[in-house]
Amino acid sequence: MAASILIVDDDPVQRRLLEAAVTKFGHTAIVADGGEAGLDVVDGPNARDVSVVILDLMMPGLDGIGVLKAMRERGIHIPVIVQTAQGGIETVVSAMRHGAFDFVVKPASPDRLQASIGNALKVEALEGEVKRSSRQRGGHLTFKDMITHSPAMDRVIRLGRKAAASNIPILIEGESGVGKELVARAIQGSGDRRSKPFVTVNCGAIPDNLVESILFGHEKGSFTGATEKHTGKFVEAHSGTLFLDEIGDLPLDVQVKLLRAVQDGEVDPVGGRSTVRVDIRLISATHRNLLQQVKDGKFREDLFYRLNVYPIFVPPLRDRRDDIPHLVEHFMEKVAPADPRHRLRGISAAALAMLQAYDWPGNIRQLENAVFRASVLAEGDMLTEEEFPQIRAQVEGTVNLDADIASPASGGPASGWPASGLASGSLPRDNVPAAVGAAVAEPDAPARHRFGTLRALDERGNVRALADVELEMIKLAIDHYNGQMSEVARRLGIGRSTLYRKLKEYGIDPETGRVERLAS
Repeated sequence: MAASILIVDDDPVQRRLLEAAVTKFGHTAIVADGGEAGLDVVDGPNARDVSVVILDLMMPGLDGIGVLKAMRERGIHIPVIVQTAQGGIETVVSAMRHGAFDFVVKPASPDRLQASIGNALKVEALEGEVKRSSRQRGGHLTFKDMITHSPAMDRVIRLGRKAAASNIPILIEGESGVGKELVARAIQGSGDRRSKPFVTVNCGAIPDNLVESILFGHEKGSFTGATEKHTGKFVEAHSGTLFLDEIGDLPLDVQVKLLRAVQDGEVDPVGGRSTVRVDIRLISATHRNLLQQVKDGKFREDLFYRLNVYPIFVPPLRDRRDDIPHLVEHFMEKVAPADPRHRLRGISAAALAMLQAYDWPGNIRQLENAVFRASVLAEGDMLTEEEFPQIRAQVEGTVNLDADIASPASGGPASGWPASGLASGSLPRDNVPAAVGAAVAEPDAPARHRFGTLRALDERGNVRALADVELEMIKLAIDHYNGQMSEVARRLGIGRSTLYRKLKEYGIDPETGRVERLAS
């Protein structure tokens, strides 16, 4: 299957070698000499259709990680094969966390590169089929359709059902990938506007100069390039629901207009002479701490209180690990109709334990991508740890994957979980102490690889000092929440002043708070 392959590398020799290899494989090669140039190919004014990206990680200017971040922020879902001469586990983990499909070390052999490209194309083709079949099924989503058996989600569903019976503005909070849009759709599908439009807007993916036009519309000729009249998302959602995702990314000047639209039910199209009345149900979502944004002057206080009438917090996947077996089953079943020739019997108990032990920084979206990739590329009829190499690379050392895992039914070793039987019960934690509950990381393993586990004993087998454990927990929290000190304090259950005092006591710079500088 011929495809267009984008090669992004600042080294001209590497570009020529890769271009020759890709052409020999029967594909069309597109070359870019840096990260910015590569982004222009997939998301610029003259964007081209690209099936796979081969991306060098170490480049001047915008490096490979920067490109991966930008692609994710812009909603560009193209499989990316990263390559670098530095093939350490740190590099692999960083690249995979930011959405890379595969990883090759320079100089990659032609066979390895061809296999990686073939796998990427296979996944992309089947992903398109899955999306098409999902669109064909259609229908309204309700809370009964949500895949969850976790007590942590009971409050979300209870609040959501109450919200569906009213028309007040709702603010859904939670990390990226936890399913905030799913909750919004369930609210709409459970209310009296279920048969009306549901219009979504990702505020973080719109260029600043187009936000106002896209939200409120514009008249023909109102600005350069406005060749036609555009109604805007508010008018599109009239009588239905408008879902504003990543509301915290809206520019301050647009927030003023949004406040009026929320208060008065009126919008002013760009270049228009009169206002337009709209009747919408507004649901907003954000992964940011909006209250802190208000304190920092990045979000209007009056708008915050208008939107935050009915807040719903969706917990991250690491706080509801009981949902993982059911989600895995669901995602495996989504792949099955698109590829009927390759039916999977299920997933091994060891692989499931590994997935439950991982912290999933990308939450449900990351889990879905991992299961999808594993299901498409699996050679046998059972998913094992081998189908999740990136997850295994990050979990090994924290989880004993070779431990005997007891079956819930028999108490003996479980050979696997059938794809159709996962819903009947997850792998209980008290049955897999070695695999999930009592794992101990290597003494010198960095905190971010332990994924929530802290060593209770030192190298001599003695209980560690409380101060040492506290310091390690603060480091882990700062790393986990990317230095957002308000969130760190909230999660640790202490005040910001207490956190800053402890940082000072431990000699940590409170201005940066970057975990990479916190070597103990």
